[in-house]
Amino acid sequence: MLAGLCWLAVLAACVAVADAPASAAGAGSGSSPPAAWVDQPVTFRAGGTTVYGTYRHPAGASGPVPAVLLIAGSGPTDRNGNSTADPGPTDTLQTLAGWLSSDGVATLRYDKLGSGQTGLGPYAGDPAAIGVAPFEQESLAALRFLAAQKGVDVRRLGVIGHSEGALFALLLADGRAGRAPRLRALGLLEPLSVRYLTLVSTQVESQVSAQEQDGQISATLAARVDGTLTEAVDQLRTRGTVPADLPYGLDGVLSPATARFLSQADRDDPATLGAFLAPRTPVLVTCSDADTQVSCGEVAHLVGGLAASHAGVDFVHLTGVDHVLKVDPSGSAADYTKPLPFSPQLQSALGQFVARALGAR
Repeated sequence: MLAGLCWLAVLAACVAVADAPASAAGAGSGSSPPAAWVDQPVTFRAGGTTVYGTYRHPAGASGPVPAVLLIAGSGPTDRNGNSTADPGPTDTLQTLAGWLSSDGVATLRYDKLGSGQTGLGPYAGDPAAIGVAPFEQESLAALRFLAAQKGVDVRRLGVIGHSEGALFALLLADGRAGRAPRLRALGLLEPLSVRYLTLVSTQVESQVSAQEQDGQISATLAARVDGTLTEAVDQLRTRGTVPADLPYGLDGVLSPATARFLSQADRDDPATLGAFLAPRTPVLVTCSDADTQVSCGEVAHLVGGLAASHAGVDFVHLTGVDHVLKVDPSGSAADYTKPLPFSPQLQSALGQFVARALGAR
């Protein structure tokens, strides 16, 4: 009964991609990069895994440029922002990389664990063993790799996390992921803004309520589903496990295969992480009135935490933009892979932000 639950919560999909074909570096539906910039296939090591990515940088010799690490959202999402769980390409991260290069900023984006050429690596035989640490290690190794590139100005480094990627961007910025090169700027685009399981519960409850209002299920069944969900979340938070074979389609959201990751990711409230940023850190945060996965109210909770750190927050309210940053007032997840335009409002805000925070041209 929960078919169509948004992909933000569907980490479980990464379990099914161990044998997926490898993606080509820089593959996607976007246009070819301008001649002055190149998408260079790269690899680096993280937690015993070879991670594959794309380093986008000026083609010829030039002075040091600012650089930004891009971190993808949840599930089997690759370097371009595409997922095997979707019917086609979305190209969110590839588009961001293109925008940033037009502003004079180099980028690194990578196939996270469970996606693209990286695959499941050492976890192929036991995906349920995946916790938060491998993703922290990936982001830390990626930032160190980016900082080590000859054409990068290490004094002007930033990280941008989309959706769930914002959690790992915050962990990097706080130093929780490990000792990292100093970050000058942080971008949190349609970010995970509350505890992970709180968001999952909100999404499921919203879908159940909609089905009840449409007459698809009875009030009695809706209450039963909500009660079962509450018990499962409580068990996950207290014991780190979930009941096997949860009914009502809940096993597609909370399953033994994802229990370790979800219980660990839920420990941190992004607002609390934001409160520990270095004072005056420039932070770009977005929410949209058409994002059906992350609400502006939730993002405001995160912004409150950032304010406690005295960060320099640029809170941009997007209009008619869906969760994957495309112009679509409906916000429907069914439209994510359609060839819709990406938000010019966001592109403008991002360009202004990197100009101020990183001294980009």
